[in-house]
Formats: sequence, structure tokens, C-alpha cells
Amino acid sequence: MTNHHDRSTRSGIVLLACVLSFSVWTTAYAQERMPPIAADKMTDAQKKAAAEFTAARGNLSGPWAVLLRSPELVNRTRPLSDYLRFNSTLPPRLSEFVILITARGWAQQYEWNAHHPLALKGGLNPEVAKAIAEGRRPLKMAEDEEIAYDFCTELDSNHSVSDATYARALSKLGESGIVDMVSLHGYYTMIAMVLNTARTPLPPGATSGLARLPR
Repeated sequence: MTNHHDRSTRSGIVLLACVLSFSVWTTAYAQERMPPIAADKMTDAQKKAAAEFTAARGNLSGPWAVLLRSPELVNRTRPLSDYLRFNSTLPPRLSEFVILITARGWAQQYEWNAHHPLALKGGLNPEVAKAIAEGRRPLKMAEDEEIAYDFCTELDSNHSVSDATYARALSKLGESGIVDMVSLHGYYTMIAMVLNTARTPLPPGATSGLARLPR
């Protein structure tokens, strides 16, 4: 007959094994999968894509360092990124707000870290950004922010938007604004997926800006 001491010992061993397994899993999960490629390891196509990107946009890092595994994708993605970030019909404040919504949805710290200061510089209320980071619906959004929030979160949840949500967005943003907003949200969803797959870490010295939400 198994005594209490034996059961306690076995329970302790099982608990220790679980803790060790979790530690190993956590360490493995944190390991960057696709770090920047050293210049002497790049193919000719990668070197060309990296040089063109650097000349146009500066240092090739973050998602671009990952995308360089497919240099033609870098070449084709950069003009889309240029348009959506800098030349779309949406004002910078609203563009960056949509990007923050996307980063929050994917728990993407790198994306949040890069765009949070740009959102504030563009005029987004810090309290609105704070609410997004904490997974809450902001209380004091501007009208276009409320429209963008409802549109993007509804699209994420339902994979479509209601007639009422669409009509409100149409009245404020027009068809071109809706197309740009949806495309921006989709583009940064792609970037978040790339970063999450590659487990790209935050830049040195940066701290996590997104609260961990319960699952």
C-alpha cells in the first residue's frame, strides 16, 4: 500500500518535471528563429535587396531582416509599405492608431514598440493608446478613431463588418479611406505574423509596451 510520503514524493517529482518542462519551453519560445543575416552570408539577390532598401529607408532591421529570406518579397513589399505608412488617405494619427490595434491583436511587442511613439507624435491621445495596450476599449476616442476601432475589431472578430459599421466608416472616411484602412490593417497583420513566426526580439534596451492579457 502506497503511503503518504511516497505519494508526496511522486507529486513533487511530477511538479518539478512540469516546472522544468515549462522552463525549457519558455526558453525555446524566446529563441529568435530568423536573426539578421550577416553580410558575408547573403546571396547576391539578398545583398541587392538590402542595399536598395537601405538607400531608400535606412537600416534594414526588424521584419525586413526576416523578409530578406525572400529578397524579391522585400522589393515588392517596400512600395506597399511606403504608400500605406506615408501616403495613404488616412492622417498619420489614424494610421498609427490602426497599427496599434493590429499590434495589440497579435500581441506583437516589436510592432507596438516601433509605432507607439509615432502614434503619440501624430497626435493620438496617450490614454487612448494606453487602453489599447491594456486590451480595453478606449473611452475618449475622436470620432474617426472610434470608427476605425469598431471597424477593425469587428472585422477581426467576425471576418466581416455590419452594414451599420460600414456606413459609418463610409460617411467619415469614404471608400478610399476604407480601402486604405483595411489594407493597412491587413499589411500590419502580415508583419505581425512574420515577427511572431520569427520570434523577433525587441531592440536592445526596449521594454515591453503591451500588457499580457488573460487567455
